[in-house]
Amino acid sequence: MSPDLKYLLFSVVLTAVQVVIAAAAANQVVGLTTLAGNRDGLPEYSGFAGRAKRAHLNMVENMVLFTALVLIAAVAGKANATTAMGAMIFFWARLVYAVVYLIGIPWLRTAVWAVSVIGMVMIAVQLF
Repeated sequence: MSPDLKYLLFSVVLTAVQVVIAAAAANQVVGLTTLAGNRDGLPEYSGFAGRAKRAHLNMVENMVLFTALVLIAAVAGKANATTAMGAMIFFWARLVYAVVYLIGIPWLRTAVWAVSVIGMVMIAVQLF
C-alpha cells in the first residue's frame, strides 16, 4: 500500500473515532433514548459535545476532498514523495485539529486546519 493510501486509511479511522466521540458526548447531553429516536427537535449541543460534533462534521467535509485527491493521484499514477508528504501532513494536522477543537482552542484550531489544507494543496499540485 502506498503511503498516500495508508494515510487515507488512517484518516478514515480518525473520522470513525471522531464520530464515536461525538456520539458519546451527545449521549451525555440528551441521553440514549433521544439519540435512538427520530431526533426531531434535538437541541444545539454546547460545550464539549458541540465541539465534538462540529469537529467531526469538519473532518467529513475535508475527507471528501482529501479522498478524491489521494484516489486521483493513485489512479493517475502520480503518487510520489510529495503526495505522500501531503497526505502525511493532512493526517497529522487533522489529528491535532481534533484534539485542539475538543479542548477548545479557537485560533490554534484554525491554524492547524490551514496546515491540513496545505497537505491537500501539495497533493493537488502534483495532479496538474
